[in-house]
Amino acid sequence: MNDQRCDVAIIGAGIVGLAVGLQLQRKMPGLNVVVLDKESRVAAHQTGHNSGVLHSGLYYKPGSLKAELCVTGRAAMIDFCEEHEIPYEICGKIIVATEESHLPGLKELLRRGQANGVADLRELNAQQIHEIEPYASGIRGIHVPGTGITDFKMVSAKYAELIQKGGGEVLTGAGVERIAHEPGGIVLETSSGVMRARFVVNCAGLQSDRIAKMAGAGLGLRIVPFRGEYYELVPSKHHLIHGLLYPVADPRFPFLGVHFTRRIHGGVEAGPNAVLSFKREGYSRTSFNVGDTFSTFAFGGFWRMASRYWQSGFEEFYRSWSKLAFTHALQKLVPSLTDQDIQPGGSGVRAQALDSTGKLLDDFHFVYQDSILHVCNVPSPAATASLVIAERIVAKLEENADLNKVKVAIAHQVQSIHSDH
Repeated sequence: MNDQRCDVAIIGAGIVGLAVGLQLQRKMPGLNVVVLDKESRVAAHQTGHNSGVLHSGLYYKPGSLKAELCVTGRAAMIDFCEEHEIPYEICGKIIVATEESHLPGLKELLRRGQANGVADLRELNAQQIHEIEPYASGIRGIHVPGTGITDFKMVSAKYAELIQKGGGEVLTGAGVERIAHEPGGIVLETSSGVMRARFVVNCAGLQSDRIAKMAGAGLGLRIVPFRGEYYELVPSKHHLIHGLLYPVADPRFPFLGVHFTRRIHGGVEAGPNAVLSFKREGYSRTSFNVGDTFSTFAFGGFWRMASRYWQSGFEEFYRSWSKLAFTHALQKLVPSLTDQDIQPGGSGVRAQALDSTGKLLDDFHFVYQDSILHVCNVPSPAATASLVIAERIVAKLEENADLNKVKVAIAHQVQSIHSDH
């Protein structure tokens, strides 16, 4: 890369960073957009380990950005998949209450879904649950017919392809090592050279707080990594699950509980656990990084969170190391399942933003400072809603950055080219 210039540099080639690049080009043709990533491929971390669910918008607090963007984002993603022949399936989901104590939570989910405009929700009794998922256990449920599945790695690859076709660049193997401010822009020193940009969007996911710190931004947040560990149903047991099967989630946490998910290319996932990871990009139980662990434990907000939820955390760790405990959690949804019916599957690490009070940030969170827009927290449904989230990020960038001057300059260049011909 040596020394290169662009209008907007995006740090992070996950699905959100790539979507931002694509939407910038769509809105401002001719804008020089570059997406940078330290890995050798796009979608290497959170996106590449995603379960592929097209979320409907049921879970999210009415009035939140997640709720606002999920329903429209799902529709935009389906349109994108159809346009570009990316496989997807609307297989539906049911959420089941397996005991009386879960019924208030189930009722709240129904209320949220209706408030968020999720279409065709239906309450289920035990018999109706069995009609949809014959092997499932539950006393009451909610049917969410619009939930689907796709392959977000394929979506990301298509985003990258379209950015490049539009004249932009996606540079892998270009990890940002230093950020400096100069008159009229930002200097990004990377592992493959220097990039000078008028504006920067920080979509670095698991490393987003470190990029913010590198840029001198004080956001009062820390990324705490939580690893989600999955098992898979053995092939002879795939028939146990017809669509997606979820429990009633604990409303205290931004996690959905151990559930069953059909995959678009075949197979059924079971999980995940949600355990603290001792490495931000660590996908096994033994993954460990001194710097990452110190970053978590040195943050006061972590200990405030841990003091409130230590019991739940202990239960998650126990289930992480005990296949029988994991099986027992799955049996609450499918009683006939045994530990012989599951085998180790994949895992992913979630970039969970935590503030200094110990609060787990549950909504999207964007901060603009000194020509850089920091995308600080983009939890699920970030992949589902990536196109409309990117539209919101571009609008936020326009609000705060002087992109109008860039647009005027591009327009003059285009006019000059046409006049020359």
